[in-house]
Amino acid sequence: MIRFCILLIVLINPLMSLAGVEIGGSRLIYEGNARQAALSISNPDDYPYLIQAWVDKDPTQRHSDNTFIATPPLFRLEPHTQNSVRIVYTGAALPADRESLYWLSIKSVPGTPKEETNRLLITVKSVFKLFYRPAGLPGDAATAFEKITFRRQGDRIYASNPTPFYISFYELKMGNAKLKSLPVLSPLSEQAIDFPPGTAGTLSWRAINDYGGITDVRTAKI
Repeated sequence: MIRFCILLIVLINPLMSLAGVEIGGSRLIYEGNARQAALSISNPDDYPYLIQAWVDKDPTQRHSDNTFIATPPLFRLEPHTQNSVRIVYTGAALPADRESLYWLSIKSVPGTPKEETNRLLITVKSVFKLFYRPAGLPGDAATAFEKITFRRQGDRIYASNPTPFYISFYELKMGNAKLKSLPVLSPLSEQAIDFPPGTAGTLSWRAINDYGGITDVRTAKI
């Protein structure tokens, strides 16, 4: 009998449990003066999982970038055990004045007993932001979201991030209009924000911090 396998691709929330595997975080900060960064993976189930991990610059197009290496890249996670995926920076050239964004992918494939030949297998690919943070960056990543400024030009709104840190919005509203597709602001850059035409009112926003938590609300008038 043929067993069916479904692949789900998910942007993970903190401590999310998918197909049984529990992953200990929603993002990974690689400090520039550290030898490695790590993310824990736990298996609470009574059967094993095959875990595969890798790092890409673009999660939609897998390339052999090799700036960061995930180790072990492939391993068996036994029932009721925990392991860690370690990320190692290979030393390739990266900007020293700002963060760099990469993506860590973790794929989990559940095992199945031989007698359960009709079982539906769900393979889950979980995708995480991996921020490389060079040592000595000015400012504080925890308060970077407070430094965002906005301006209006015609019918468009522009958000400026003057800090060397990436800023991930959790919520962004203008008046009663809540933005559905939330941008990630690159360091030291300005980005157009597409609110519906005619939207007006006070801007308010919350961001996601290093630990996957939500910041306080900030507001601005433009």
